This record gives sequence, structure tokens and C-alpha cells, in this order.
Amino acid sequence: MLAHLRIPTSQLDLAEVVSASGIIEGSADSGLVFVASGPAIGDDWAAVASELSEVFRLTQQAVRSGAPVVYVVAGEDLLGQRGAAAAMVATGMLSAARTAAIETSRAGVPINVVAAYDDASLDDVVAWIERLLVPTGATGEVVRVGVGHIGKALP
Repeated sequence: MLAHLRIPTSQLDLAEVVSASGIIEGSADSGLVFVASGPAIGDDWAAVASELSEVFRLTQQAVRSGAPVVYVVAGEDLLGQRGAAAAMVATGMLSAARTAAIETSRAGVPINVVAAYDDASLDDVVAWIERLLVPTGATGEVVRVGVGHIGKALP
């Protein structure tokens, strides 16, 4: 399975499991796996804007080719538990995925989000990435991996 893999250096453990899974680095024209930086992004607005611009550009490339897109964010970041900048990127990516999924639904381009919590197994996260890279799969979904969300009341 080919996909452009954008995995930050702060996520080297995930990068190792992804490469062992058989997902091969390729162009965004064949698929996109974009992993958010999380708290490693710091509190710099320029870094937040840069990451969101990068995910937009790569998603645009994938969508133009009809390739599946999977964003990976920390579940804690969706809940704002690890800093404002990380939350801005994670929620921005979630919103972008849902909007892009609506816009591309007729074309059949799947765009989804994996929200991995700290207790999630990396093997489980990668298994979901693989499932969501299937061109005929779900679209516009958030798959929560781990138990960090159970019982949470969301705003």
C-alpha cells in the first residue's frame, strides 16, 4: 500500500510500526497519512499555521488524484488536554477531514481521522490507518483508538 507518510520525528515509534506494516512511502497522489505534531509543535502560531498549510496542500494533492486520506491526531488534543496549539491543529484537521469528506463524497474519496489516545497500542493505530486507506472504505469518520474517550462529555 503506497501513501505519502508525514510522520513527525516526535512520533518515531509510530513511524517504525507503520514501516513494518507494509505501508510504503510514496506520493500523496497514491494516498496520504498525515500525523499531527501534537505538543511538539510548541506554542508558536507560525508553526501551527505551517502545519495546517502543509496538511491542506498534501490533502489537496491526494484528493485531486482520488487517493484516500488519513489524519492521525492525539485524542487528548481533540479534547484540549495537551495545550492550545496542539488542540488547534488536531481540531483543525478534524474539521478539514469532515469538510473534505462532504465535498468529495460523490467522487468516492475517503478522508478519515484516527484519534489515538495515550493508552492506544501502536499496532491498533496502524491497523486502523491501513483499514482507512482502503479506497472503498468509510469517509468522514473519526475512529477513536484507546479508552481515553470513554465517559467523556464533549463540548
